[in-house]
Amino acid sequence: MPFIDVTIGLGRTPEQIRALIHELTDAAQRALDAPKVNIRVVVREVPETHWAAGDVTIAERRAGL
Repeated sequence: MPFIDVTIGLGRTPEQIRALIHELTDAAQRALDAPKVNIRVVVREVPETHWAAGDVTIAERRAGL
């Protein structure tokens, strides 16, 4: 049973999240020949203040800090 866990920055529309789930499910089905009903997708949205690279949060990077 494929389990796809995606973490993205907060701010996408429900339609964008739904489209991502659809595309990931289809890709897993094609690549693994897995039955669609067995594919699980979880999308986690993280606030920009809670995600950092190189000790700089996404929010700080967007603010030019």
